[in-house]
Amino acid sequence: MDPTITEQLVLPALLGGVGGLTRGFIGLLKALSLRRKILWGYYSITVVIAFVIGIFTGLIFNFDYRLSLLAGYAGTDILEGIYKSFQVQKVYVGKKGKSR
Repeated sequence: MDPTITEQLVLPALLGGVGGLTRGFIGLLKALSLRRKILWGYYSITVVIAFVIGIFTGLIFNFDYRLSLLAGYAGTDILEGIYKSFQVQKVYVGKKGKSR
């Protein structure tokens, strides 16, 4: 394999993936410290997704290897924030005209 392809694609992708895996591992440690029940199937899926997101963000931000690693970590964090911002919140509405 050509070394330039390895340097330009494979290494940033792997570092981004490692960043995503790191994010998943930190989430696991946080859940364990809060004594929450771990859903291993859900955890496995999120780690794989974090790895894939990390690969793509590592490829996009491949100016520096450290940036690829950070992008893999932050890419998953950003998507989690977007997901949380679109979650449906319950709204309780009282009956109109009813006095207390």
